[in-house]
Amino acid sequence: MTYYLGIDIGTGESKGVLIDSDCNVVCSVACSHETRNPRPGWFEHDAEQVWWGDFCKLSHEIIARMGIEPSSIGCVGFSALGCDCVSVDGEGRALAPAILYGVDARTQIEKILSAYGEERAREMMGHDPCSSDIAPKVMWFYDNMPEIATAAAKFLTASSYLCAKLTGRFCIDRYLAEDFLPLYNRETWEVDDEGCKGFCRPDQMAEVMSATDIAGAVTPQAAAETGLAAGTPVLVGTGDSGAEAISTGVAVPGDLMVQMGSSCYFIYISDRMVEDARLWPGTFIIPGTYGICAGTNTAGTLTKWIRDEFYRDALADELSGGPNAFEVMAREASEVPPGADGLICLPYFAGERTPLNDPLARGVLFGLTVGHTRGHVARAALEGIAFTVAAHVDILEREHGLAIKRLMAVGGGTKNPVWLQAIADACGKEVRTARVTMGACFGDALMAALADGACADWDELVERVGAGGVVTPDPAVHALYRERRKVFDMLYQRNSDLMHELGASVG
Repeated sequence: MTYYLGIDIGTGESKGVLIDSDCNVVCSVACSHETRNPRPGWFEHDAEQVWWGDFCKLSHEIIARMGIEPSSIGCVGFSALGCDCVSVDGEGRALAPAILYGVDARTQIEKILSAYGEERAREMMGHDPCSSDIAPKVMWFYDNMPEIATAAAKFLTASSYLCAKLTGRFCIDRYLAEDFLPLYNRETWEVDDEGCKGFCRPDQMAEVMSATDIAGAVTPQAAAETGLAAGTPVLVGTGDSGAEAISTGVAVPGDLMVQMGSSCYFIYISDRMVEDARLWPGTFIIPGTYGICAGTNTAGTLTKWIRDEFYRDALADELSGGPNAFEVMAREASEVPPGADGLICLPYFAGERTPLNDPLARGVLFGLTVGHTRGHVARAALEGIAFTVAAHVDILEREHGLAIKRLMAVGGGTKNPVWLQAIADACGKEVRTARVTMGACFGDALMAALADGACADWDELVERVGAGGVVTPDPAVHALYRERRKVFDMLYQRNSDLMHELGASVG
């Protein structure tokens, strides 16, 4: 029997899965880790301990739990947080903590806008510059850690870092390379010497390949650390959201993936490029398709915050063998009527990415009365996140005329039925879930199977994924949410200047 390994490194948790040649899951494991928040707006990981440490831990655990020979693994696929940045030496060792994706505000966007102007900056990046762009993070290293930046052999994302650790090759997939614009030429995918000026040296950029290309083989050193067999083929790897889309079978124009993880991430599959500076249009993993991508900053991170701050008793009970605290939250939220009795939550607790692109946006609980409970807070937070999903649906359908034929929800948030229903009601659309809900690591394993020939092509791979359940919208609640969204939208519009003033005062 030949197996395929998929591992995904997330914000607070990493997951691994092993599938057989028929794409059936035979083993799955997970482990958690901390995300450091040393200063307001800073979110970082120790790449050696978290990214590589988790990969090694999960790889060893799967092999041990299955009792298989490492040589029976035909190919290794992996993904990780997408728009992050780590500086490494020539051996692939991290030189400083990795700056995470859009939740981290350490970018030099204002400097870029000042130097190039808004219009030119938009042309360079392919959209309005935002905290998910990696070139501004590279610039931050040069401006704030010049010795580290100068010494860096490469600036990598988490997946390209893992590829280097496994194979010794510095490469990145095309899907993530777009986040480095203007450091790459979008037409040729070669390093753009002119585009690198003012950001970094051209030699500090990795080689661009396709996510399902074989980057190389597991080196003897990586074999010793991971438990894998030396010589095992290794994919280039990709971002977690792209792999998550593959895991659900989102591959046909008209499909929209809503990833409900620590943040929300969206991928709409299109047969044509769409220009919208608020979003992140680009190519997708599957040849011949485009991915209109977008992402918010908080989803699961907000529900975790509510659990930790409002449900400490439930969390203590869980640790003592009681029910899961998130399930307690979901139950209490379900007992609150839609609309949360007039309580509205702006979920911008870590700034916001699309469509606001405002790192200084802040969270708001509006309409509080003495009659509200923690269940109302939980309900309002879920509805607030659902409203951000609906905002993206409106941009795609109403502004660009892109029909959403299927909305697939994936990630840990799909375990919460109240949340799924809120998204269905806010969007006025059926929300579907996948047959296998473990997410990006499953997509990684599927791509490994495809690369090794276990699937003939993408069509066969999508067939094997299959579908799960369906949540149907309630027309009455959809009408209520349409009215509440007007207040939701106006809350930010009328208070954004105060958010910026407050954010500037606290740093």
